[in-house]
Amino acid sequence: MRWRHLAIRSQKYTKIWIVRDSLLRAAREYFTKNGWYEVSPPILVSTACEGGATLFSVNYFDDAKVYLSQSAQLYLEAMIFSLGKVWSLTPSFRAEKSRTRRHLAEYWHLEAEAAWYDLDDILKVEEELIYYVIQRLLENDVASRIIKEFRGSLEMLEDVRIPFKRIRYDEAIEILQSKGLKIEWGDDIGGDEERILSEEIGEWFFLTHFPANIKAFYVKLDEKRPEVSLSADLLAPEGYGEIIGGSQREDKVDVLIERIKSEGFDPKDYEWYLDLRRYGSVPHSGFGLGVERLLMWVLKLDHIRDSLPFPRLARVKKFI
Repeated sequence: MRWRHLAIRSQKYTKIWIVRDSLLRAAREYFTKNGWYEVSPPILVSTACEGGATLFSVNYFDDAKVYLSQSAQLYLEAMIFSLGKVWSLTPSFRAEKSRTRRHLAEYWHLEAEAAWYDLDDILKVEEELIYYVIQRLLENDVASRIIKEFRGSLEMLEDVRIPFKRIRYDEAIEILQSKGLKIEWGDDIGGDEERILSEEIGEWFFLTHFPANIKAFYVKLDEKRPEVSLSADLLAPEGYGEIIGGSQREDKVDVLIERIKSEGFDPKDYEWYLDLRRYGSVPHSGFGLGVERLLMWVLKLDHIRDSLPFPRLARVKKFI
């Protein structure tokens, strides 16, 4: 890391950058072919999207304080009322001191949002996107040769089929408990638990219907079972864990206000976001994909720091 500016000249990293470029080209191609519009949300924002504890603050003009974006989601929700189906590729920032092989403080976030899409609709988009990207990589002679060199075989990519399997949170807890883990309904599912589930399932799968209390304020609750949210994470096999997080969004303004308050935020800071419901809303859903995590799985990388030329990690105190 100290000599990163020189290390990235190596053949290993040159090959990683080539596959990364091919992956992003394929993703953009999928959205273009399927009638999605690419938009440009801001990076400096006034409110939290995921959680206040993981915000990087920035001193703005006249001593005003703003934050580096955790997600473009709230702005993409605004754009669906203009364009219907929108997506973006932006850097996102998380000030969490997670020192794991799959966490970055700054990462590239591919996000999409669509009007009139429920949870099932958006999960179909997610699996189609992943499948399309993988097929395009396999068809690319240069990229597929590099992937085979890193993985030793293309078998895992060639075996990917859609639709992906779906497992509810309830079932996941039962699986984890059967493996001897001390986990109860309502607990979050972290990296260790994801790895165990990944090894048990053995293929790409959606983990759906998480408890409402462990999901963000904007996630819609299941009207038939309000303690559960209409949410899903897409997990990759081989222990790589969550690649995509998505959900149907809450479209009732009164419910949204109460959820914002319950997370300790001030609804006044979200007036523009609440207006999206007050002045005419529709059911809508979206997701966010971590580009580096997907690239990690494609190339079977040991650490996420190898997926970027200049990674920003919690443990790095000095970097170029």
